[in-house]
Amino acid sequence: MRSLLTGLTATFLLALAAGAAYAQEDGLLPVEQAFRLDAKTAGAGKLALHWDIAPDYYLYRSRIKAKTSQAGLALGTLELPAGEKKQDEFLGEVEVYHHAIDATLPYTLADAAAKSITLSLTVQGCHETDPKICYPPHPTTVTLNLGADAATAGPATSAPANPLAGGNGGGLQLGGGNAGAVDTAPLPAEQAFVFEAIAQSPTAILARWTMPKNYYLYRDKSTVTLADGGGVTLGAPQWPAGVDHTDEHFGTVKVYFDQVELPIGLLRERGEAQTVKLHAEYQGCLENGICYPVMQKDVSVDLPAATADQLAAAKASFVAPPKSVAAEATPTATATPKQDDNALRSTPPAPGLGGILGALLLALLGGLVLNLMPCVLPVLSLKVLGLAQSGESSEKARKHALVYTAGVLVAFAAIGLAVVGLRAAGQALGWGFQLQQPVFVAVLVYILFAIGLSLSGVYNIGAGLAGVGQGLSNRGGAAGDFFTGVLAVVVASPCTAPFMGSALAYAFAASSFVALLVFLALGLGLALPFLLVGFVPALAARLPRPGAWMETLKQFLAFPMYLTAVWLAWVLGNQRGIDAIGWVLIGATVLALGLWWWERHRYQGHPMQRVIAVVVVLAALLPIAQIARIEAPAARAATSDTIPYSAERLASLRAEGRSVFVDVGADWCVTCKVNEKAVLDTDAFRDLLKRSNAVLMTADWTNVDPAITAFLQDYKAVGVPLYVVFRAGEAGPGRALPTVLTQAVVEQALAPH
Repeated sequence: MRSLLTGLTATFLLALAAGAAYAQEDGLLPVEQAFRLDAKTAGAGKLALHWDIAPDYYLYRSRIKAKTSQAGLALGTLELPAGEKKQDEFLGEVEVYHHAIDATLPYTLADAAAKSITLSLTVQGCHETDPKICYPPHPTTVTLNLGADAATAGPATSAPANPLAGGNGGGLQLGGGNAGAVDTAPLPAEQAFVFEAIAQSPTAILARWTMPKNYYLYRDKSTVTLADGGGVTLGAPQWPAGVDHTDEHFGTVKVYFDQVELPIGLLRERGEAQTVKLHAEYQGCLENGICYPVMQKDVSVDLPAATADQLAAAKASFVAPPKSVAAEATPTATATPKQDDNALRSTPPAPGLGGILGALLLALLGGLVLNLMPCVLPVLSLKVLGLAQSGESSEKARKHALVYTAGVLVAFAAIGLAVVGLRAAGQALGWGFQLQQPVFVAVLVYILFAIGLSLSGVYNIGAGLAGVGQGLSNRGGAAGDFFTGVLAVVVASPCTAPFMGSALAYAFAASSFVALLVFLALGLGLALPFLLVGFVPALAARLPRPGAWMETLKQFLAFPMYLTAVWLAWVLGNQRGIDAIGWVLIGATVLALGLWWWERHRYQGHPMQRVIAVVVVLAALLPIAQIARIEAPAARAATSDTIPYSAERLASLRAEGRSVFVDVGADWCVTCKVNEKAVLDTDAFRDLLKRSNAVLMTADWTNVDPAITAFLQDYKAVGVPLYVVFRAGEAGPGRALPTVLTQAVVEQALAPH
C-alpha cells in the first residue's frame, strides 16, 4: 500500500508540473480546483473575494494573504470572517474554513486615472480525508479592471500543488521558498533522503544521510534513537556545523546538503557482539520546491565485541543526549541540575506554608535590592524629586508614597496575571521577556525620551491643569506618581537582583494565587523605601527643603533619562540592526517636534495648532510600524575565544573532556553587562579558562531563541543571566552559579576536583 501511494503521489506531481488539470483515483484535486477564487470590485476602494472550497478540503484563515507590487496601490487589512476552531498537528490551535468563504479587501489607489489594479492572493489548505495531504502556499495573481464586475485572473505564480508538503492535516510548508515551480517532479522520499548506519567502532555508531543535488535536511528536525537497544544507550549526537538557511516559517535554521555524517557514542553494559536497531526520524526539502513530511526508518547495526578497556573508556567519555531526545529514547529518571549554594536562583523553596512564607520573604528582599540596580535608578530619580517637592507637608509625602506604591503594585500584578495566563496557555516566559520584542523596546525609548524632554522644560506634563482648580492639580500629581511607579517596574525588567531568582522560580511553579502574591511582594519591596520615607516623619525630615535649587535638579535629572533611552536604542540596534536605530531616532525627533509644538500653542493660538501637534505626535508611531517589519539580522559571529551555544556542540566538547562555562545573557540585561565588565571580559578570567582547559560558550537571548529558552528551562532559570559550569570528567547536568559573579566564584567553579 505504501509503494502504491508513493507511485500515485509521483504521478500527481508530474501532472501538476505539466500544467494539466488532473484528478487522481483518490480524489485529489489541483490546488486551483480545490480552492476556486472569484474576485471583483465592490464599490470604490473595496474588493470582494470569494473562494469555493471543494468537499473534504479546508483553508487556513491565518494563511490567506494579499500583497501587491503595483506602484501607488496600497492594500488595507484583509477582512475575514471567523473560522472553525481546529487543533492542527503543526500549527496548534487554528481557524479553518470549509465549503466557501467571503472576504473583503480595502485598498487605496494614488493614481485616480488607473484603469486596473493587480495583486497577489495567497492561500494554503489541506485535504482532510485519506490521503491526508496539505498544499504549499499557493499565490494567484489577479488583475481587476476598475469599474467592472469581474476579475481577470493572471497566471498563478505558485509552485505546483504538493501532496508531500504536510501530513495528517498539517498545514505548514517547511521549505525555504516558493520562487517558482520545480523543473522536474520531486523524488520519492526514500530516494531523496537515503538513511543508513554502521558501527564505527565497538562503542560508536556512524549515521549517514545522502541527498541528491538541491535537496537538504533539517538538523533540528532530525533525530536518531534506539528502537531496540539490549543494554546499549545512545550518547549525544555530534552534528557537524551545517549551513545557515533562511526558512519562511522557522527563520534561520541549520540544514545539510549532499551528505551528512553523524557520529554517536555508545554506552554498553556488555562486551559481546550484538545487534541493535536504530530508529531515525527526519525531515527535509527540495530547494525552491516541496517539503516532505516527517520520514521514519529503522535500521539494524551489528556491533562488534568490545574489550573491558573499550567499555571503560566509552563510559568515561560518555555524554548523555539532550533531555528532549533522551526522554523519548529511554525512560530513565532525569537528573536535577546542580546549584551553587550562593545561587538562590532556580530551585523554589519547599512546598507548604513555610515554603510560601520563604518565597514571599525572598520576593520582598529582591524587590528591595532592585532599588539599587542601575536600570531602576534613572526612574527613581523622579521619585526623589517628587518627595523633595512634598517636603513641606507630611500629608503630601504620604500621598506621594501611597500612589507610587499603588502604581508599582498594579504593574507587578499585571505581570503576575500575564505569567499565570501564559502558563495556563502552555507557555513559559522568563523575567524580562518583553524586552525581546523590538516594538516594546522602541516604545520604551519614546517614553524615557519624552520624560527627559519634560524635565528639560520642552513641555510640561500636567501644566494645562493650572488654574482649573486645586483638586485637579492634585489629581495630576497623583497620576504622575502612579505612572512613575509603573515605569519603575517596566525598566526594572532588565535587572535580576539577588533573592529574586528563587522567588520568581517559586511563582512560575506555584498556584495562580500564590504566584500573584509573590509578584505583589516584589512590588512591595521595590516601593518599601518610599513608603518608609512617607510614613516615618524622622526620615521625611531629612529630605532637603523645597527651593529654587529644585528646578536645576529637575533639569539635571533629564540626562539619566536620555542616557537610558540611548542604551535602549543600542539594544534595539542589536535586535534589528542599524535601520531600526535610524527609525527610532526619526520617531523620537518627530515626537519631540509634536510635544514642543503642543507646548508652544497650549495657551494661545488657534485650536487647529493643537490638533496639528497631536497629529505630529501620532505620526511618531509610524517608525515603530517600520521597526516591526524589520527582520532580525544574522547571528553575530562569535569572538575567537568564545563558541556560540548549541546543545550538540556542548555535548561534543564534554565528550572531548573539556570544561565548559556557559554564559546565557542578553544585550538588554544590565546584570549581564555588569558581570561581563567585572569578570567575564577580564584577562584574569581568560587566563583561568586556559589554566582550566575550559571553553567559554555564549548563548545570546536578546531575541527569542527556542534552543536557549529550553536550556533556561532545564535549569529552572527565570531569566538571564544564567551561568552554568560543566567540569571535565563530571557527567550529568552542570552547576548553576550566582547571578552576580566575582572572580572568586568562577575560580571555585572551574577549579579541578
